[in-house]
Amino acid sequence: METEKKNVILREGFLVKRGHLVHNWRARWFVLMPDKLLYYKYEGGKRDSCQRGKILLKDCEITSPFLEYENRPLVFKLQTKNKVDHFLEACSREERDDWAADITAAVDNLRTGGQVTDKEDQDGPQSHSINLSKVLDAMYDVHSGINMSNHVEHGSTYSNCFSGSAVVDWLVFMQLALTRVEAMTLASALLEEGFLRTVGMKSREGIRTAVLGGQFMDDSTALYSFSDSMKKKGRVKAETSLSAVELSGKVIKRGYLLKQGHRRKNWKVRLFVLRSEPAFLHYYDPTKDDVSPVGGFPLRSCLVSSLNDNGVPTGVKGNIQGNLFKIITQSDTHYFIQAPTHQGKMDWIDAIREQTLKDLTSRGRTSRDKTSSRRWFEFR
Repeated sequence: METEKKNVILREGFLVKRGHLVHNWRARWFVLMPDKLLYYKYEGGKRDSCQRGKILLKDCEITSPFLEYENRPLVFKLQTKNKVDHFLEACSREERDDWAADITAAVDNLRTGGQVTDKEDQDGPQSHSINLSKVLDAMYDVHSGINMSNHVEHGSTYSNCFSGSAVVDWLVFMQLALTRVEAMTLASALLEEGFLRTVGMKSREGIRTAVLGGQFMDDSTALYSFSDSMKKKGRVKAETSLSAVELSGKVIKRGYLLKQGHRRKNWKVRLFVLRSEPAFLHYYDPTKDDVSPVGGFPLRSCLVSSLNDNGVPTGVKGNIQGNLFKIITQSDTHYFIQAPTHQGKMDWIDAIREQTLKDLTSRGRTSRDKTSSRRWFEFR
């Protein structure tokens, strides 16, 4: 009976978590249990079965809101009994407050009589933190950086690259990582951020079969290189022109959803913001901030529809979780989106349809007003 109580899911959903070793922000799927908070990664549009970490709630302290991040007002902090700080960001103030309240209730319940059988916190303290840009600078250094050379894999020659084991050796030698396991975690972060790219078949296979240790392979036959789309000081950002009018509307709904990319067809968690007057749907990279959208479109003449979860619809790639819906814009661009739950999907569809209908009604009213005005002047 006690085991059944511990396995009860109190709450689950997307939160953005700051890493320990590398202070980058990553969207993870969190599951709140009576005695711990588990988190998972989404791969290919589906939650993986491998637990990425856990936070034991026994004697935890929660700070909500946590206001030390000026560009992240929706963060709350969870400090374990071992004084490990976890920084988590919700998609809205309501979501943040609800998560904080549920976690606080679980902690209070443990304090008044709950018991925990886990012996250790798997997300324990790290000895130091690393700035990825500084690591990249060090790797580029002409004198002490990593050596690039030609490598042969399956009869093909690749230039200006290095092996996975060479990267791990270099990170440990430069004391940027204390152990080879820590170096692999750091190298995986460089790979995920786009600072490094895979070269050849072996390293690409490492990404497809990635497990808890990360995507990077400590292997002399797995080849990597610096990304072609990177400058020394960071990622080259595509210039986007956004009208201030687009972002001036009233925010109707916010939430984390999975969106399929148009070119690579990969699935990524995005923060979607629905606005009215004018009706726009924007999406943001939650690992950055909610100031500059990475994309968006007007809802004028948009069509939104639910997709059947039985089988994979045409145009959809990956091992998807389900709860799919599609938006077709006025320019005939197709957006494939997944919600975490069926109810969440229906709520988003209803909200988008309502704004689309309001926009259509508003345009009809404006058209009638112009006609009436023209007739009045003709009458005069």
